[in-house]
Amino acid sequence: MALLMALPFAGQAQQRRRPAKASRSRGGNLKGVTVANLSNYDDRWFHPGLYFAPGFSRFFIEQSATYIQRQALTANSIISPDFGVGIIGDARLGNSSSPFILRFAPGVNFRTRRIEFKPHNLTPPDSVFTQEVSSTVVDFPLLLKYQSKRRGNTRMYMIAGVKPSVSVTTRRSDLLRNKVQVNDNDLTLEYGVGLDLFYPLFKFAPELRFSHGLRNLLVDRPDLYSRSLQSVRTNTVTLYLNIQN
Repeated sequence: MALLMALPFAGQAQQRRRPAKASRSRGGNLKGVTVANLSNYDDRWFHPGLYFAPGFSRFFIEQSATYIQRQALTANSIISPDFGVGIIGDARLGNSSSPFILRFAPGVNFRTRRIEFKPHNLTPPDSVFTQEVSSTVVDFPLLLKYQSKRRGNTRMYMIAGVKPSVSVTTRRSDLLRNKVQVNDNDLTLEYGVGLDLFYPLFKFAPELRFSHGLRNLLVDRPDLYSRSLQSVRTNTVTLYLNIQN
C-alpha cells in the first residue's frame, strides 16, 4: 500500500527533472551532459521581467537655410551617456512553437543631449557655446520579437517596433546662454538583436538596440542658435540587460 501511494509523487519528481542531453566526440566518447534549464519556458504564454539599459544618445541635426546663408556658426552634436530602467511584458503570439513575441516594456530614461556651436571667426575660447538638454523621459515601446529555435540553453532573436516617449522633466543648464528648446513628446523607430541565455531560475538576455527619431523636436525660437538648425531628432544606441522568469 505504501509503495502504491509513493508512485504518484515519484512520477511528479521525475517530471520536474530537467531533460539532459549527452554530447559525444567522433570516437563515441562522452564529452559532457548539457542540462536544459527552464525546459518548460515556452509553454507559458506570458513572461514578466525587468531591464536595465545603459546607452549613448545624441541629437541628429540638420542645418537651416539661415546657417547656409550666413555661415556664422558650426553646429556639432555631442554623444552623451544615458541610463534607463523598466519592466517587461512578453506575450506569445500563437502556440508554444510560435517564433513571434509581442513585447510591451515601459520604463524611465535619464538622458542628456548636447549641441556644440562654434562661431566661424573663433577668437576667445569662451566663444564655444554648448547647448545642453537634460530630460527624464517615460518610454512606452511596443515591439515585435522574432526568435530562433532554442539550441541548448541559448537562442538568438531580432526585435523591432516603435517607442512613444514623453518628457516629464526637462532641464537646460545656464538659461542665459542655453537657448535651444525641444518638444516633450517623441516617437522613435526601434530595432536590434539579442541573445536569450537560460539559467536554472531565470532567463538573461543582453540586447543591442538602435533608435532613430521620427519627429522634429526643435522648438522654433528667434535666437541665433535655434535659427541655425532646421531639425533635431533623437538618435540612441542602447544595451538592454533583460531579466525574465
